[in-house]
Amino acid sequence: MSQSVDRALTLLGSLGDGPVSLEQAATSIGVHKSTALRLLRTLEEHGFVHRQSDRRYRLGGKVLSLANRALEEIDVRQVAAPYLAALAERSGCTVQLAVLQDGEVLYLDELAGRWDGEAGRPTRIGRRAPAAGTAIGRVLLAGLPGDGLPEAELSADLAAVRRRGWAAESAEHREAVTCVAAPVAGSDRRAVAACAVSAPTGRVSPAELVRLVPELLCTVEAISLAYGGSPTPRWCENRCGARPAVRASRT
Repeated sequence: MSQSVDRALTLLGSLGDGPVSLEQAATSIGVHKSTALRLLRTLEEHGFVHRQSDRRYRLGGKVLSLANRALEEIDVRQVAAPYLAALAERSGCTVQLAVLQDGEVLYLDELAGRWDGEAGRPTRIGRRAPAAGTAIGRVLLAGLPGDGLPEAELSADLAAVRRRGWAAESAEHREAVTCVAAPVAGSDRRAVAACAVSAPTGRVSPAELVRLVPELLCTVEAISLAYGGSPTPRWCENRCGARPAVRASRT
């Protein structure tokens, strides 16, 4: 039974990269096609897998439902939602929220920018990325703001990110996008999440995106206050509506 569960979970993980044929599914878990077919049919009955008209299999709606439910339980996503929406509307850029999990960036939320449609880039929600290869990841690795790693133990780049309070990237995780990111502070002043603003390099230059940093810092300050964190005093009621009175008590 445990072997069947292991195979089924491995198979679901492989479907995360896109639809597969029966033969590809069997190869991914090292079994005969008949065994893979039984697993796929069981997963399909429970809504975890969907069989397409071309006879390939993809993730089913049940996986998406569970993923959304799990993300909703991470309450920083709920707290941040209205502030992310306001920032996306003001900037016209893609806005993302992410956390550091198992040494990687995990994207919790994303609001598409005005250029995402023409770029055809899929949403990053639920996806992972190497922390060191992204601005949002470097902000989290730097432990901003607060008392993370001693500065002597940080790389020169991460130490600079910590001192500045935000990070920038001009070729985000091998994609042709420019990005700036800043941390959301928790009650211990450590970064519990990070927010990023990004746009295609062909549409927005790094210098233009850097001009949005004050808006970004204001937004993460508002989220930190609403989350019950202890951010640095740079909130701005005019831009993002942050008010000290909305600070929640988190014990």
